[in-house]
Parts: sequence; C-alpha cells; structure tokens
Amino acid sequence: MLNSTRLRQLLAAPELTRAAGAHDGLGAALAEEAGFEAVWASGLGLSAARALPDASVLSMAEILQASVAMSRACSLPVVADCDTGFGGVLNVAHMVREFEAAGIAAVCIEDKVFPKVNSFAEHAQPLAPVAEFCHRVEVAKSVQRTADFAVIARTEAYIAGMDTAEALRRARAYADAGADALLVHSKSAGPEQIEDFLAGWDRPLPVVAVPTTYHGWPAAAARDAGVSMMIYANQGLRATVTAVRAALETIIAEGSSASIEPRLASVKDVFALQRLDEWMALER
Repeated sequence: MLNSTRLRQLLAAPELTRAAGAHDGLGAALAEEAGFEAVWASGLGLSAARALPDASVLSMAEILQASVAMSRACSLPVVADCDTGFGGVLNVAHMVREFEAAGIAAVCIEDKVFPKVNSFAEHAQPLAPVAEFCHRVEVAKSVQRTADFAVIARTEAYIAGMDTAEALRRARAYADAGADALLVHSKSAGPEQIEDFLAGWDRPLPVVAVPTTYHGWPAAAARDAGVSMMIYANQGLRATVTAVRAALETIIAEGSSASIEPRLASVKDVFALQRLDEWMALER
C-alpha cells in the first residue's frame, strides 16, 4: 500500500492520527518505535538541525532529501512541511511532482507571504491574499499524478492576529480550491481557538492541529472536538536539545561520562535502530 493511501485512511478513520515531528531518519525510526502513526518532516526541525533559522532558508531540495531519508527509515507516511511552497506557483507545481514521485505521502503549504518566519518568532506574520493562496492549492492539485497524494492547506490566520471568522473564511476557500485537509495553527496557551474554529467548520475535510503551545490538550479531547490529526511538531527536537546539552555539559564538568552512562542508549540500541543486522545479512 502506498503511504499516501495509508495517510488518507488514517485521516478518514474515527481514531485520532498522531504525527511526530522529526528532522532525520533516526527521529522517524524513533517515532515509529514509540507508536506514532505518521511523521511530520518539520521545517523548524530541519532548519535547527543545521543551526539555521526557520525563515525560508532551506531549499526545496534540502527539505526533499531529508523527507526521503525519513520515509526510508520507517514504514510510516511522511507529511512534509513545505512552508509557502518554495517560491511562486511554478515552484509549487515542481514541489508537488518531486515530493509525490519520491513517495512522500503529503505536503503542507501555508498561507504566509514568502519568505516566511517561524510562527512562534516575534516577527510580523503577513498573509497572502486568499485568492492567491487558493490558486497555489489549485495548481498543486492539478499537477499530482496519483489520486491519494494529499495537499494540506495551512492557515496562519490566528498566528497573524486574526479572528475565528477570518480563519474560517480562509479555510473554507482553501477547501473549495481542492485542499485535502486543513491545518489550523494557533499559538494560544489553550485550545480555545481551535475549538472555536471546529465549532464553525462546515466542510468535509479533516482538520489538523499542532499543540505546541496548548500542549495540555489531551488527544482524546482533541478527537472529540473534531481534530483528525495532531502533529507534535517539535517536542522531539526540543527533547534532543535538552538531553544532548545536559550530557555534554556533564562530561565537561565531571571529566568523564561515567555518571550518565546508565541513562544513555547503548551502542547495541543504536545498531538496532540502524537495522545493522539486516544490512550485514546482505553480505552473507
């Protein structure tokens, strides 16, 4: 079964689909091991892995290469965070064809103005005109070659300080333009904006939420409210920063890694994630 087909089945199922943000193949393998149903190839994560800002700095080719590495490292469908589409309408068309051909299950594009800045940064967040973004969605859908490849339209209306009425106006237009799912983003401390949006949502499209700031919202409550997919977009990245920083600081402070060794993954564990035995069996 194609990963794109699997993703559509997940989004249509009554259960909540949980996607883990990752920035490399190892993160994707760990997401699968933990029990997530999908992987989010995170723009923030991929930028941070290169110590670069999440500000439309990475190219389409870099995002594609990383997304493919994640897809190959696990059996889960990968949804690629493609920002505003890497340029103009022709760039969007090129993006869809390349990601689809590479076996990525879906791409997500947002209605910001290029170049975008991460939604949680203290910078202006200008949005594209609705008609312009609808055209991007229409072009994206017109060039895909398989029926199940998905284009997720993401509205940043709440991020830009707009109200629920504007978030719904934009989301309905994107749905009517042919989007396969709708991601509504919020940096509120609670889920109230998402709940308000869902209360007014009247299109038969799955809704995706990203609980970065409203992280106390239980998955079951989100599903009951109407969310089809929750993307835990950067928790893995932030956990990595905390754990690696603490380990390295301890080694410097204590002169060895002895005190932290019991808490570290074994080399054997790393080998298992790399599927070393499977690879070595090819030689035999």
